[in-house]
Amino acid sequence: VQLQASGGGLVQAGGSLRLSCAASGIISSLYDMAWYRQPPKKQREWVAGIISGGRENTAISVKGRFTISRDNAKNTVYLQMNSLKPDDTATYYCNFRRVVLGRTQEFWGQGTLVTVSS
Repeated sequence: VQLQASGGGLVQAGGSLRLSCAASGIISSLYDMAWYRQPPKKQREWVAGIISGGRENTAISVKGRFTISRDNAKNTVYLQMNSLKPDDTATYYCNFRRVVLGRTQEFWGQGTLVTVSS
């Protein structure tokens, strides 16, 4: 199983980026998907999630600016990030997770760096 994240980069405050995370080796429609981020010298935090049924949610800190979506046919989850702020600077990680018979199956992408300049 591999999760390949992409789309990070350097952007000015107020700008936009779209992150993608493509999975191989799994049937992504069976998994809940999420994005996490880890700012420099801070702990990893949850940013947004979308369950296998399609319902989504985002952290309060990014609500109204970030949107998570998924394309099961492409085994891909996206994070559209608008109105970016310097505080959004972090390495962003995608996560695919499901629970089967009480056991958690979880996979992480390698991370993609987002840097927002002021």
